[in-house]
Amino acid sequence: MKPIWFYSLLVFLGGCCFGLLSTFVKLAYTNGFTLAQVTGLQFLFGLLLIWVFVPFVKKDQLTNSLKTKVFLSGLPMGLTGVFYYQSLQTIDASIAIILLFQFVWIGSLLEWFIDRKKPNQLRIMAIGTCMIGSILAGGFFMSSLELTWYGTIWGLLAAMSFSAFIYLSGKVAQTVPAIQKSAWLTAGGFVVVFIIFLPTYIREGFPLETMIAVAPYGLFLGLFGVLLPPLLFSIGMPKVGGGLGTILSSSELPVAILMSTIILKETVSVVQWIGVVIILVGIALGNGVLSQLVGLRKTRISVIKNS
Repeated sequence: MKPIWFYSLLVFLGGCCFGLLSTFVKLAYTNGFTLAQVTGLQFLFGLLLIWVFVPFVKKDQLTNSLKTKVFLSGLPMGLTGVFYYQSLQTIDASIAIILLFQFVWIGSLLEWFIDRKKPNQLRIMAIGTCMIGSILAGGFFMSSLELTWYGTIWGLLAAMSFSAFIYLSGKVAQTVPAIQKSAWLTAGGFVVVFIIFLPTYIREGFPLETMIAVAPYGLFLGLFGVLLPPLLFSIGMPKVGGGLGTILSSSELPVAILMSTIILKETVSVVQWIGVVIILVGIALGNGVLSQLVGLRKTRISVIKNS
């Protein structure tokens, strides 16, 4: 039995994977590729990558009912990609990521209302800390805001669907092997994306040369946006729970800020870096790291006094 910090680390890394996406979506848009092309190939590559491993790992004999439940649990993952990438087209990226970041408190509300698991005081402090950090890290007060109702709605829809995905990945089919579960989650995400963009593909087509040109973006986004997150969440979420899982997934925003600095050469202010640090403190609060350190210090002081 692995310690809880191991499962917390997996969820944290799953959030980091999502943080890589916005930078490469921006690069794809800059090179003239569309939402339908980028999202479609992302989920196609993600689906192919995960199903390649399925024949070689331990599998359970799943009932059709359980397969359907896992498949449907993957729908929010596909919707999150569509909603978030749409918001990136219509509003500033700094604002879009703050809107997506609302999943931190939405996820805790889901756990409260559905599971009747009220967040404790420490969890509320962690959520509040992460939200303050997100406002600073996103440069909310420093950017020239071009906020539209259209873009805001897309961003909030992404936050809601991401919250649903995190919650369901920790609740549905907890005993199913992670690779097998992730494969069916990914299938659900792929199908919903395909259905949404099918009219676009029929109307505009998807020429082979365009598919080849956008393939590197699709492969990267498929690996870090479709393959790894559901796999990591499938392993970690059932152990840490949806409430803590949403806080750990806050690692998405610091990684997004870091990637925009390294890849896009965007200038990140001191205030934004302070926001990143505050988010990491919030994650540590939610995971009980700080309280454990305080307890460890008190224990050491007690030992010294008694010696």
